[in-house]
Amino acid sequence: MSPSQTPDDGADVSADGTPVVYRLADRCSLDDIEAGEYYHAEVNGVVPYGVFVDLTETVSGLVHESNLQGDYAVGDELVVELVEVRDDGDVSFAEAGVDDYDTEHVEAGPDVSVAELDEAVGETIALDGVVVQIKQTGGPTIFHLRDDTGVVPCAAFVEPGVRAYPDVEIDDVVRVIGRVETRDDAIQIEVDDLDRLEDDDAEETRADLDAALDERAEPNEVDPLVEWEAFEKLRPDLRAVAKRLRKAALNGRPIRMRHHADGDGICASVPVQLALERFVEAHHEDPEAPRHLLKRLPSKAPFYEMEDVTRDLNFALENRERHGQRLPLLLMLDNGSTEEDTPAYRNLAHYDVPIVVVDHHHPDPDAVGPLVDEHVNPYLHDEDYRITTGMMCVELARMIDPSLTDDLTHVPAVAGLADRSQADAMADFLDLAAEKGYDQSDLEDVGEALDYATHWLKYNDGRELVDDALNVNCDDRERHEDLVDFLATRAERDVERQLDAAMPHVEHERLDNDAHLYRIDVENYAHRFTYPAPGKTTGAIHDRKVEETGDPVITIGYGPDFSVLRSDGVRLDIPLMVEELTEEIDGGGVSGGGHLVVGSIKFVKGRREDVLDALVEKMADAELDAALSATSTADE
Repeated sequence: MSPSQTPDDGADVSADGTPVVYRLADRCSLDDIEAGEYYHAEVNGVVPYGVFVDLTETVSGLVHESNLQGDYAVGDELVVELVEVRDDGDVSFAEAGVDDYDTEHVEAGPDVSVAELDEAVGETIALDGVVVQIKQTGGPTIFHLRDDTGVVPCAAFVEPGVRAYPDVEIDDVVRVIGRVETRDDAIQIEVDDLDRLEDDDAEETRADLDAALDERAEPNEVDPLVEWEAFEKLRPDLRAVAKRLRKAALNGRPIRMRHHADGDGICASVPVQLALERFVEAHHEDPEAPRHLLKRLPSKAPFYEMEDVTRDLNFALENRERHGQRLPLLLMLDNGSTEEDTPAYRNLAHYDVPIVVVDHHHPDPDAVGPLVDEHVNPYLHDEDYRITTGMMCVELARMIDPSLTDDLTHVPAVAGLADRSQADAMADFLDLAAEKGYDQSDLEDVGEALDYATHWLKYNDGRELVDDALNVNCDDRERHEDLVDFLATRAERDVERQLDAAMPHVEHERLDNDAHLYRIDVENYAHRFTYPAPGKTTGAIHDRKVEETGDPVITIGYGPDFSVLRSDGVRLDIPLMVEELTEEIDGGGVSGGGHLVVGSIKFVKGRREDVLDALVEKMADAELDAALSATSTADE
């Protein structure tokens, strides 16, 4: 075509009929060009049979001598028409020979969001986002990129095992150009180019993404399962936790859940785990994200032990080094509120590890408050342990993912019975569970089965077994019922065996306030290293004595350096007693806590008798209250 000719029928023209010549952005690829259209090009090589031209760094081809109208040298510019892109990737052009034209700029691929990637498979796109993880594999470097709608893995390859774009780090704002592909049925972007945005561009993009992320992290508005005025005081705190957890998931921050290994702790952690897994699955294109970002970890002690925090921190630092993950958010459930937790929290304070606590044990807010980012506890709103952690966390899980509601309606009743809550709402929770086919005996068996299973699982979360026992995320009601029957029957058998061995060794005395005091050395007169553990053994003895006497009862189960306390009908304040014993017994090493009428105390072995004698004196001075009853199974 000569310079005076009009463009071919396939070439674009402007509104006045002038030919359009496209100038491609540097990151454009073959997906951005079309046969018959005109493009600005630059000569990068001259050969006897024509010239090679570049449209971009990655789009090049040959103008054969038969399609050239002039002589050109390297660096010369000309307008070319795309003739063909062959199956082998070779590109051929012809000189367009147009003098009068309009230039239009072409950006590399359409701007899309992570949520729109399903509709762009096979296309080259542009995506702005924040890097939340960088993982070096034996092949490509995988950058996990989040925008305001989700997180997607982006694979950039230089050569096997070599870090691509080494100047890009976690939290950088970047623009990725790449082709959307599927790998193992999951979306992934094959990176053509990845640029770190700077200065105003980065600040503006980050601000937009963060504002949208903050909005998306807002928890769902859900009606409470039961109307309960006392619980409504906690709802704003739970919403703050739900938002923080959703935001962590959207930011690719791992979440480590530490929970007390008992019935209430299980009823708290399993619903939250399931809700977060579903939320992560909905917003992360990587199908392995729920497994990599969420860990549920039982804790035998009712506080965060140094052994546990050391293990958690080491695991987190290894994951940061090996897998390019952020440091995690620590979620403490059914523990974490007491002064005993603070040494572990102070250990985490050296690192970027946010701490969130949802608990119903009597708190030490002055000690814990400065070390945690969120703290939900009924005592902070003049309520008490009768609002169990499981009850709170079912509502928390529903705020994260309300679609779970039908699966969770029986769980608050299990939590309440497992911790023997006398809350006003227990009747309503039992009615709700009855609609799902559970009577109170069934629910008590579920709680017993959970206690039994977690005892033998030790530090293992026992995911599938626990889910089936609780009937959450379980697709077989018959299997659930058979499993609970088996575990609860075994638990009852083992408790009876323990009581047969221990009851003859229980010592009794009548205190000055007329309460019964029962004491037993569970170290020497109960089976060790089996079910039930000392705390639950003490609780079983206590229940037997309450049933036998019908009077106010206190039970102490003790070992060389610990004691477990239970009370019915006596107005104790165990956290206050621990505080006083710590001051009064020099060198006693006293620590501990729990609820007002159920708890545990530690001390040094050599001062055991001093601690126990002083403890009994305080119990003898306590007021009797026939309406006050123990509300919890043992904290081990």
